[in-house]
Amino acid sequence: MSGLIALLDDVAGIAKVAATSIDDVAAQAAKASAKAAGAVIDDAAVTPKYVQGFEAKRELPIIGRIAWGSIKNKLIILLPIALLLSAFAPWLISPLLMLGGAYLCFEGAEKVWHVLFPHEHKWDHAEHPEGDPAHLEESKVAGAIKTDFILSAEIMTIILSGIPNSNFWMEAATLAVAAVGITVAVYGSVALIVKADDFGLFLAQNGRLGVTQSLGRGIVKSMPYVMKLLTIVGTAAMIWVGGSIIVHGLHELGWHMPYDTIHHLAEVAAHAVPQFAGFVKWVVTAALDGVLGLALGVLIIPLATWVIGPIWGAIFKGKA
Repeated sequence: MSGLIALLDDVAGIAKVAATSIDDVAAQAAKASAKAAGAVIDDAAVTPKYVQGFEAKRELPIIGRIAWGSIKNKLIILLPIALLLSAFAPWLISPLLMLGGAYLCFEGAEKVWHVLFPHEHKWDHAEHPEGDPAHLEESKVAGAIKTDFILSAEIMTIILSGIPNSNFWMEAATLAVAAVGITVAVYGSVALIVKADDFGLFLAQNGRLGVTQSLGRGIVKSMPYVMKLLTIVGTAAMIWVGGSIIVHGLHELGWHMPYDTIHHLAEVAAHAVPQFAGFVKWVVTAALDGVLGLALGVLIIPLATWVIGPIWGAIFKGKA
């Protein structure tokens, strides 16, 4: 009996350790994922366009296929690469993170540039067969998964940089939990956004009360503005997070001036409004990071347009 009690005590101890480890993994995953907010919002803002033009009944299956492709991108390809970097080349994480930050700045600045200076798009007016819907769907899903791979690489690198030093299995578990959690959050949100107008239409046509019908019509009418707001928020988040990554990366590499200047200005602003010191400090820091990110993105636009773009097109046979 004493042996059985001792065994049960050991099992209880192991269970407590396992529970603590699970809590640590979840906490680290949530904390690290928060740093990837810009890329996550961008991912959620980009995906809905891939279901435009399809029948309503195909929207959720398409989103589900893209989400499954995103899971495979993160867990099968990017997770092993991230663990190898952490184990054998941790010095590469910061430069890769800064490269991803520069890409976020470029993408955000390009969207702002196109709004401020709209240009005439060149269209190919030649007639092209549309093909069958199944082929079009396959093409759209494949394109979405490729785009997701780039965004997922940014997200996984940001998450990896936010994980405290720990053992191999803790890093692997944290990355896996964060990857799955972010994918579910992003594509779950996309599914809700995409089907919101259908839900509103259902309420407007089938609601028994006038209030319900009015709510449905309001949802349908508001969705274009919601999508526009999501695009604006996604662009701002990209620029802010990209600038923040660059500032912190430069600080880690030894150039402290941008980080110290932003930190000093944020402290001055926070002391001016002591009642909301924390909030003011965060707003000023994010705004200055965003200004720097926007400036960097604008500088990258001609480099990407006239140098990187043509080289990429030459290597991959004209694919933009």
